[in-house]
Amino acid sequence: MHPLLLHFGCVLLIASACGGEQSGVPGAGSGGDVGSGATSTSSTSALGGAGAGGEGLGGGGGGGAAEPFSLRLAVISDLNGSYGSTSYNAAVHNAVAALIARGPDLVLSTGDMVAGQKAGLDYKAMWAGFHQAVSDPIDAAGIALAVTPGNHDASGYAGYAEERAVFAAEWLARVPAVQMVDDADYPFRYSFAAGSVFFVSLDATKVGPLDSGQMSWLDGQLAAGAEHAARVVFGHVPLYPTAQGKESEVIGDEQLEALLVKHQVDVFISGHHHAYFPGKRSDLRLLNMACLGAAPRKLIGSSETSARSFAWIELSDDGIDSLEAYAGSDFNQLVERSTLPETVGSGESMMKRDDLP
Repeated sequence: MHPLLLHFGCVLLIASACGGEQSGVPGAGSGGDVGSGATSTSSTSALGGAGAGGEGLGGGGGGGAAEPFSLRLAVISDLNGSYGSTSYNAAVHNAVAALIARGPDLVLSTGDMVAGQKAGLDYKAMWAGFHQAVSDPIDAAGIALAVTPGNHDASGYAGYAEERAVFAAEWLARVPAVQMVDDADYPFRYSFAAGSVFFVSLDATKVGPLDSGQMSWLDGQLAAGAEHAARVVFGHVPLYPTAQGKESEVIGDEQLEALLVKHQVDVFISGHHHAYFPGKRSDLRLLNMACLGAAPRKLIGSSETSARSFAWIELSDDGIDSLEAYAGSDFNQLVERSTLPETVGSGESMMKRDDLP
């Protein structure tokens, strides 16, 4: 079990959208954000942790020169099934086993870990099922797991305060062994360092631009991470669309894109659309995750359903060295970029595959 951070703050929770036959991010009650009732206490925690390879995850971008830095990062997304489900399909179990065997230093989840966003569900049982299938095996392997909320975990729309409170309680009990930079709103929006990489989790479970408060906060966090070798931002709802039938369920904000480019973010990682596409727009890479749970979808303009997969990213002092996805029944099959469209979307939201000029 990873050691817990000694100081933390908690604030609002937000949920991510995507699960089997469930609806997308709903507009119902789409007023302001819903508070969790938790006390917000800003603090900075510095706690190292060993990844599966024995490397510490603490430390930031300063300090004297030492050995070359490397970080192996696995990313999972949208693992849930039908509403209220407490068990997980074989693909989830197989993917977790495969990524543990690869020995990442850190695992990110971009949301929709449970199948909530509906009244009358047993959220405690749902989270117990997720921890049994995913969190506990990863923790037992000595690997840190950092999450961001999906709309089915902790929706930011009105009426989901109880779900957000449960989400906060579950993850305040499972703080990853990383060096927290700003954890006042953990486990919703927060930032941390793992070696020389600076990470920011967004509270992005609603359609449309982030509110001005979160945009200002993000600007400050990325400025604080300027001295790190790489910057990774992750959230649930994508910046631009990749999947058929989900074209309108995006952040869709050029100001957010400009902010990420301004701070030289190496990659923005998102879930929700259940379709893998390693894209780019000018100088910004956009990793759009496939699902591991229910309802894989087709990329816009494609006739093929996106395979369930997890992503594997290797970073160093030079930034991202490689970014791949692995699929198949044992999740050891590389998803070749040549099997993916050269572009996804159209007009102002179009993105190009990241291996193309």
